[in-house]
Formats: sequence, structure tokens, C-alpha cells
Amino acid sequence: MKKDTSKFDKVLNASPFLGKVEHAPDASKEIVHNSKDKPMPFADLTGNYQRNKGIPSKSFKDSKVYIVGSGIAGLSAAYYFIRDGHVSGENIVFLDKLPVAGGSLDGAGNADDGYIIRGGREMEMTYENLWDIFQDIPALELPAPYSVLDEYRLLNDNDPNYSKARLIHNKGVVKDFSKFGLKKKDQLAIVKLLLKKKEELDDVTVEDYFSKSFLESNFWTFFRTMFAFEIWHSVLECKLYLHRFLHLTDGFKDFSCLIFPKYNQYDTFVKPLTEHLKSKGVKIQFDTLVKDLDIQINDEQKIVKGIITEQNNKEIVIPVTENDFVIVTTGSMTEDTSYGTNTKPTIEAIDNSQSGTSVGWKLWKNLAAKSPVFGKPEKFCSDIEKSAWQSATLTCRPSDLTEKFKEYCVNDPYSGKTATGGIITIADSNWLMSFTINRQPHYPTQPDDILVVWVYALYMDKLGNHVQKKMPQCTGNEILSELCYHLGLENQLENVIKNTIVRTSFMPYITSMFMPRAAGDRPEIVPAGCTNLGLVGQFVETKNDVVFTVESSVRTGRTAVYKLLNSNKQVPDIAGAQYDIRHILKATKALNDNKPFPGESILKRVLKNTYFEHILPTDDTTEEHHESFISEQFEKLQEWAKSL
Repeated sequence: MKKDTSKFDKVLNASPFLGKVEHAPDASKEIVHNSKDKPMPFADLTGNYQRNKGIPSKSFKDSKVYIVGSGIAGLSAAYYFIRDGHVSGENIVFLDKLPVAGGSLDGAGNADDGYIIRGGREMEMTYENLWDIFQDIPALELPAPYSVLDEYRLLNDNDPNYSKARLIHNKGVVKDFSKFGLKKKDQLAIVKLLLKKKEELDDVTVEDYFSKSFLESNFWTFFRTMFAFEIWHSVLECKLYLHRFLHLTDGFKDFSCLIFPKYNQYDTFVKPLTEHLKSKGVKIQFDTLVKDLDIQINDEQKIVKGIITEQNNKEIVIPVTENDFVIVTTGSMTEDTSYGTNTKPTIEAIDNSQSGTSVGWKLWKNLAAKSPVFGKPEKFCSDIEKSAWQSATLTCRPSDLTEKFKEYCVNDPYSGKTATGGIITIADSNWLMSFTINRQPHYPTQPDDILVVWVYALYMDKLGNHVQKKMPQCTGNEILSELCYHLGLENQLENVIKNTIVRTSFMPYITSMFMPRAAGDRPEIVPAGCTNLGLVGQFVETKNDVVFTVESSVRTGRTAVYKLLNSNKQVPDIAGAQYDIRHILKATKALNDNKPFPGESILKRVLKNTYFEHILPTDDTTEEHHESFISEQFEKLQEWAKSL
């Protein structure tokens, strides 16, 4: 530190700001105001100004870092410890109970045994923390100096994403998906939800807040299947999603708002990031279960003194000093996954009595028992029936099914270009089944004649329309039968089964992050009093970001590092599009199915032929809008003003 800053000491030593940074500023609490007392960027100001090195308050070259869980949150923390904390990669060790890195970002298999991916990831352009990392991570299939971000842009800039069959029904007929179908009262309910303070929505569910007509609208079908919401989930999280993705609202119908990676999430993100970290000396220790932390707790501080692990059926305690750091991934959305095949169902029945009893929840529960600052894990892991759903990965050789899929694809799915452009939802499916074909190949070594298709459903308690079973009790072949029924291929089932490998995944906690919650249920990233402990992942507070995204996981890792090191850097809040009048107007019109919103004609008159004319959303029709009395009077006012 001294060597790095010696020439700046005169400024730094006299600074009232150094070491007093709000590392995760909150744009929803900040009034945008330039002042001599505010030298750092506004909370949601993103961009290259945030790329400064942020010299830490002291040297951490002798500090060791232990990261529990090698999912994207933990991997991100390691990256920021090295880049912004100047911690040696050789001093960073991952402790993971799994035999492979990546956590929930998985992707495995082969053409002979079948590929499998438990879930996919929809991406968009304002994932500022994710892109901050991957603009520096070398691409695996492009020459230096190209990065993963460069590879991502190369694909998406030249192959736009959209869907031509977002909804289907009646045995495979494309259903009109051009409108949200929201009644005025339901549009108003969305506006009121956006206006509500977060503190007013503790433990309120979606069905508590919204009307029956809203829950029957196309908008809710798009929203819930795109993000995997159930009506019993948190309306607070629903509100955060509406804010976070407000700028995408008009693209919800056809997915023109989304961008997708080249391959599955493991090969696209985990593999290159892991290889980069290993090149810096980072070590990953697999098959190591962290059961608890030895924490010294007094009135003012909570200091980790040891990590209690289980390795080869033996308890081993790893000592931790005050100058070391521990990063813990709390909970797991993919814990206790059950797997099935063409002939084997994933589970016999959902056993709610086993909720939260597995080892993946043990560490967080043990921490919570030590102090209320560690949150309430039971709020998220106590009701499998409300947090579970199932996915299936289809490895398809050419068949009647692959020919049918071609009808719903933007481009030939074998072309390497955008296929379905996102999920296609079967609107009249009892299971609320959806399927998607991403760009192929979905795996780097995938043969040219293979299509990998991902299927999921939200309703785990309903019998299928064709197969009179609940989805988790179905074999892969029975799931194929249900899918073929909805595509009008019942008579071709034998051909489809012969040419399709099905691998299924039942995930008891896949939407546990969405469960109703109140303030304090999720711990802070660095809980009060903790000096060397940070919590990351999907079950910590991020102020305004949402759960169930790669971006939010990266945010938690970055925030943990900056707070623990007291770095002179901030993690910007979510991109400020929710405050941008252009996006507000565009979203307002989209929710009204592109019909004029109140006051639109007046705005058109005021802004016509001015610099700001472009902020108004475009019309899909050329029809003249009827002028209101108010607009007529405004015209008269304009004429009067001209006469002065």
C-alpha cells in the first residue's frame, strides 16, 4: 500500500472520504444531486469510471481466503479479491462439497448417454457486474486478446434474438402472443406496485396482491414462465423484477429483449473463469463439506476462527486468523436434485417433511442459530411443494419431433443461429410446460446431427393432460408422450422415443429464493459486526437487484470483497433505466398493448419537432388519435403565446 500510494499521501491523509465508502449504494434512497460532499458516482451510474483499481486500505498479501462453494458467486469473489484486492491467487482456496465447479451453473453429458442441464439462463445487456468480469476473461475459442464478452457480442450483435411462437395451444397451434391482455385495473395494480415502498410488502404473495383477471392475462403467463414465478411467491420479488427489467417490458412478448450465450452456462461462463483463476494460482478443493464456522462473537464483533469441514468422513477444522477471509454461499437452489431417465422417474412423491434437512442447508442454519444477523433460512427451505419444479433435457436425433420443432424456430435449428429464441409455453398444458432450443451446438463437442432441447414445467401438483400423472412421477418417455400430445404428435410417439434420450431433474428448492419474505430474513452480504466473513449467492440482501440471475450472484461476490477489504470502490446499483422517462413511457404503452396512454396526445404536441421528440414510444398504427378537450385548450394556449 505504501509503495503504491506514497506520491499521493498528501491528498489521501487529508481526505475525509478515504475509507468511508458506501460499497453498495442504494439508488432508491438517493436523490441525484451534485455536491462537494459527494465525490463518488451516483448509485446507479455504471460505466468505465467504475473500473478504477481501488487500492485497498492496507496490504492483504499474507491473507488467506477460503471460499465455500464454487458457484458463480464464489468464483466472482475470487476474481475481485485478485483484481481489486490485490490478493495473491495462491492464497485463495475453494471448499466445495461437489466434485465439479460451477454450483447451479452446470452442463454435462454426451450424445450417447444424453446431455443434461438443470436450468438455463436468460441474459440481457445491463448485467454490468457480469460483463465487468467477462471483459477480462480470455475466450476459449477465440485468439488473444478476445474475451468472453467479445465472443458474446460477436454472436448476439450478428444474430438477433426473437421468438415467432412464444405461446402455443390446441395441439401445437401458435397462439396470438401480440398482446399482454391487461385490463385497466390490472395495469393500475402494476403501477401501484411500482410505487409501493419495499417495506410495505413483507410476506405478501402474488395472489394476495393481484386480481384473478391479472393472473389470467397473457402478461402473467409471459412473466411467470420467463422468470419461474408462482402465485404463492413473494410479490416483493415480483416488484423488484418489474423495476429491474422495466426497460425490457415491451420485449417480454417476443423475447427481442434477450441475449443468449454461445453454449450452455457451464462451458460459456464457469469453464473460462475457472481456468483463469487457476492460472492465477487459485485452488479448488472438491468433496469437502463445510458444516459450520467457529465464530468468536462479542458485543461488537463476529470473527471467524475456524472452518469445520468433513473430508473423507473425518471432521477437519481449518484455522482462520483475523487477517484471513471466509466467503460462504448460503443455501442452494439446486440442493437435493433428483435425476431420472427415459425409463426412471425422478421421485416417487414430494416429501415435504424432508424440507430443509439436507446438508446444503446445514451451514446456513448453523450460522443462523448463532445470531439473528445471519437471517432465517427456514423461510426459504421449509416448503418443497412451493419451491420445486422439474426440468428435462432432450438429446434428439432426427425424428418427427425435431421436424416439428423446426416449425417454431426463427432459423433452422441446425444452422447454429437463433432457434426458438427462448421458451415456448404450452398455454393449455396442465403442467404449464415450456420448451426451448438455444443456439446449437449447446455443447462444444455436440455432434452435428444432435439437437439439445430443454423442457420445464411449473405445476408439480397437476396431472398431465394426456399422461394422467404428476410430472415428477413420470418417466422421461412419459414426459415425451405428454409433449408429443401437445404438439399433435401422439401417433409418432414410437419414432420420437426411439430417437430421443431424456434426462430429468427434480429440484426441490429451485425457486426457494422467491418464497415470501420479510426484512431480516435474508442476511446482509457482510452481516453486522463481521470482520472477516462475507455471505454470497441467492439468499442475501442486494437492496434493489433480483434473485435467480447470474448477475445478482456476481454482485454479491463483488460486494463482499469491497466491504471486507474496505476498498475505495463501489458496486453500482442496478442500471438506472427504471428512472429513464423513455423507458417509463415505453413500458406504459406496452402494458396498454400499444394503445395511447393518458396524456400521450398532449406530449406529442408539446414535443413535436423538438430535440426531445424521440423519447415518445413509436405507434404500431397510423390511426389519428382523437384529441381531448385538454389538448384543444393547449393548442389555443400555444397560439396565444405566439401572439405575445
